[in-house]
Amino acid sequence: MSASVGVRPGVVMRVVPEVIGWTWIESLSDEELIEVEQRTHAKFALIERREKKALGAKYELCRGSAELMSAWDRWGRLSTATRERSLRPRRITASDSEK
Repeated sequence: MSASVGVRPGVVMRVVPEVIGWTWIESLSDEELIEVEQRTHAKFALIERREKKALGAKYELCRGSAELMSAWDRWGRLSTATRERSLRPRRITASDSEK
């Protein structure tokens, strides 16, 4: 069984395990790490926006839901790994999505 899934011809997306560990992170190429980090950041950002909207001024990251804390932990591990490899993931902004 392959650890990646075909998204469209020529593009392969790595399946992210439920628990992200350093052994798995080390198995990723730089390109794969950047792609997975971008996906986990997008998921974290989505959950965070949802919670900020629901809680308003009462929002505190470290007092967030288990789902938010899990997304933050998963992204944080990958973000740390990208920095350790001196990689810089590109963030998709609202202006990028309008193009």
